[in-house]
Amino acid sequence: MIPSIKARPAERADMPEVARLAAQLVRFHHALDPHRFLCLEPLEPGYERWLTRELDNPDAAIVVAERGGAEPALVGYAYGRREPRDWMSLRDACGAIHDIYVAEPARRLGAGATLLEAVIARLRELGAPRVVLHTAAQNAAAQRLFERFGFRRTMIEMTLEL
Repeated sequence: MIPSIKARPAERADMPEVARLAAQLVRFHHALDPHRFLCLEPLEPGYERWLTRELDNPDAAIVVAERGGAEPALVGYAYGRREPRDWMSLRDACGAIHDIYVAEPARRLGAGATLLEAVIARLRELGAPRVVLHTAAQNAAAQRLFERFGFRRTMIEMTLEL
């Protein structure tokens, strides 16, 4: 039987587990390209402080994916914010998804799509006219998910080590 996955707004009590998941996301990216992606350990305390503060930010959206059953467990999270116009990026005001992560055991169960749908809905409620995100070039699975939701490629970041 496939466990049910539901998204809900994050709560303060979720923050230690959300911080653990956020640290896994950072470590994943760092493993893909340690020259590009920063990883300053320990990660969890800083993420817990930051994301707990963001719970009070009216422009932020933090949602968690919870696996149902006898012992419900958090299996992922998404973090986005309504962002102002950014002249340096030539980007108008938008909703930006900064993080989306699903723990390995819950992948391919629909948790990523559930989180993406929930964070997009929240950004829409906050008045975002569009949603932008960045994804690691090597993360083909995430790119397929985003494309299924209608995201299109608009920028390609390139890095040169000096």
